Amino acid sequence: GLLVGTLDVVLDSSARVAPYRILYQAPDSLVYWTIACGCSRKEITEHWEWLEQNLLQTLSIFENENDINTFVRGKIQSQKRQKNYNFYIKNNRDYCKGDWKNRQIKQSFSIEQKEPWSLKISKTMFSSGKVPRQGWVYLSINHLCFYSFLMGREAKLVIRWVDITQLEKNATLLFPDMIKVSTRSSEHFFSVFLNISETFKLMEQLANIAMRQLLDNEGFEQDRSLPKLKKKSPKKVSALKRDLDARAKSERYRALFRLPKDEKLDGHTDCTLWTPFNKMHILGQMFVSTNYICFTSKEENLCSLIIPLREVTIVEKADSSSVLPSPLSISTKNRMTFLFANLKDRDFLVQRISDFLQQTTSKIYLDKNISGSYISSDDESEGERQFNLNDNGIPTATQALMTMYRRRSPEEFNPKLAKEFLKEQAWKIHFAEYGQGVCMYRTEKTRDLVLKGIPESMRGELWLLFSGAINEMTTHPGYYEDLVEKSMGKYNLATEEIERDLHRSLPEHPAFQNEMGIAALRRVLTAYAFRNPNIGYCQAMNIVTSVLLLYAKEEEAFWLLVALCERMLPDYYNTRVVGALVDQGVFEELAHDYIPQLYDCMQDLGVISTISLSWFLTLFLSVMPFESAVVVVDCFFCEGIKVIFQLALAVLEANVDKLLNCKDDGEAMTVLGRYLDSVTNKDSTLPPIPHLHSLLSDDVEPYPEVDIFRLIRSSYEKFGSIRADLIEQMRFKQRLKVIQTLEDTTKRNVVRTIVTETSFTIDELEELYALFKAEHLTSCYWGGNSNATERHDPSLPYLEQYRIDFEQFKGMFALLFPWACGTHSDTLAARLFRLLDENGDLLINFREF
Repeated sequence: GLLVGTLDVVLDSSARVAPYRILYQAPDSLVYWTIACGCSRKEITEHWEWLEQNLLQTLSIFENENDINTFVRGKIQSQKRQKNYNFYIKNNRDYCKGDWKNRQIKQSFSIEQKEPWSLKISKTMFSSGKVPRQGWVYLSINHLCFYSFLMGREAKLVIRWVDITQLEKNATLLFPDMIKVSTRSSEHFFSVFLNISETFKLMEQLANIAMRQLLDNEGFEQDRSLPKLKKKSPKKVSALKRDLDARAKSERYRALFRLPKDEKLDGHTDCTLWTPFNKMHILGQMFVSTNYICFTSKEENLCSLIIPLREVTIVEKADSSSVLPSPLSISTKNRMTFLFANLKDRDFLVQRISDFLQQTTSKIYLDKNISGSYISSDDESEGERQFNLNDNGIPTATQALMTMYRRRSPEEFNPKLAKEFLKEQAWKIHFAEYGQGVCMYRTEKTRDLVLKGIPESMRGELWLLFSGAINEMTTHPGYYEDLVEKSMGKYNLATEEIERDLHRSLPEHPAFQNEMGIAALRRVLTAYAFRNPNIGYCQAMNIVTSVLLLYAKEEEAFWLLVALCERMLPDYYNTRVVGALVDQGVFEELAHDYIPQLYDCMQDLGVISTISLSWFLTLFLSVMPFESAVVVVDCFFCEGIKVIFQLALAVLEANVDKLLNCKDDGEAMTVLGRYLDSVTNKDSTLPPIPHLHSLLSDDVEPYPEVDIFRLIRSSYEKFGSIRADLIEQMRFKQRLKVIQTLEDTTKRNVVRTIVTETSFTIDELEELYALFKAEHLTSCYWGGNSNATERHDPSLPYLEQYRIDFEQFKGMFALLFPWACGTHSDTLAARLFRLLDENGDLLINFREF
């Protein structure tokens, strides 16, 4: 029996059939029905005894075989529904689905029965410093499980995704494709013989979801959209996997085209796009979602296109020909027409777009009626709506602060102004050829123009366009004004911090040397803190926002800040600056790969961790002269975070020799500070704004000037191979490490705080905290109708942040308390819970526990 069972597992043949079953067969039938199953003789015997007591004696009263069949099947089905008993009525020939194994594993490890598996992988070798075992890996929303049965010995492993500190693909001589899973206490290796890339991607997704749950409460709210199972079924498993795949595709789609974070991809298809600027049909992919039609070429950076459905006026099928098969024409309000061809299943695509267009029209009509300020006219350009000053003093976002403070020198027509005029003309020619506004063709030439510097007068408009903030602003008319009105006169920790930092935001700029600029900055920061209390306010947001206000209207600056905090620099500006710490780790990896001769030296000096936070959080605005730093911001809004990494590497590479000779971190910071302070923008028409790096002293000889445009060009030539998808892969790896390190720090702080108040040892407290937090996360995920915010308040002290309800407490009571036995266990647990729940909110925190 042991040998056969082992062979079943190895050969993956009948191992999915329960080892013990009770079969029912009518006398005149060749079909056997499985009515009970078990994984041990003891379990199946219990089922047999129940049948003897409740079923077999009753059968003698029936005379007709058909009546007996009907009664038996009805009785078993009834028991299954009422008591969730381990009984089945299934055709024995089809009963090899492995349901009993899934349930057995979940019961063995106390996993919620309704928690779905997203994937089950057979023929998997598992090793943890011992002899490899063959079995199955099960991936669920919250757990990674492994099960093996060899020669009578079971191997079971359950790892919570929130406990994983490292997840990576490895290769050895014996197993060329392995997945390494590390936790704080152990390492595990899995060799998946088929579809290892697909399995690893799915593991990454599930681990990412878990990290998001540790980071903030939004992770739980997002996961409520994933299917929860009332019972196990292959259809639900495939649905879960399909939903995870769809989520990953939507995330890539939003990142590629800078779309709002709630936009979901409906589908994509290969096609060609006629580009009038070079008279060519470009091969690429069309993407369709609820509110947008997008296109990107197969050849990187050749051409991309974003068409909001709110701008679409006509969608029509043109006549097919051998030269232009299955063409589709889309016209927009600004009189641009886009011609797609080679579309598979064109009729279905047109129907989907038509359906979304109808929904978009309904939304616009609703916005008109709610806000009373939306003007739907073909002549209105996006971003030109204005608000009036109301009785509360809420301003009209009519002009950027820079337009009020742009001083002209006596020589009005100097060479700098002439160069600025030529830049403006180059952009106007570009708009005439490639289109203007959100529907413009975005090509490599567009990027080249950005790298040469955006004209002062066009900066705000193009920042809105490239960041995607124009889309959110256009679809939310009146939103900013309402936020400002609601937040006026409200005070909390965020508003206190904002007030403290207002006068530290570009104090050298005349726009912020009076109450008008300060008031505008206060309104934007306060409005955002009320929009997103998870972030609230973080230092460095004031510096970035003040620069946005110089070039954009107040409402536009607000939406640029939204794009920055929520999409372009995710998790940068929360209380723990997790995003910046993650990118610091990414930067260290890039420095190791691209500047190996400097990496060890920088690690010894500890400089990378110091510079990356100040450089990344403020986009170089706090460490570089203003007129040079805004050019960096231009490139960032166009190309994303890769520009910041490239520029940081270029700065280090330019100072290799000096840094290698530095004795300590202070000397290295002085070298880098002097270099950045010497970065100039000779094309700038702005009056000189004093900027001196804090580490630069007057008695040191000035550093030779470095041209910002030359520095940016150099960063593209030497480090332009860094791709956005590579950065995302590296971010995932670092995110696991950073969040788990922060969690360990939190645990130590909690234990250090409470150890003097209890008789527990530090080790015992750490174990209790880990168990308590695991139950808290479970309650957040499976907590019924209550949301995660009720169970986790990050504004409270660490000891009081995490809370559990009575159901979680009852489970822990049974595990930990010596009196959890006998008939009064539940009553005692309830009374003890009420005793500990001092504030009567039906939740207890770790201090109370």
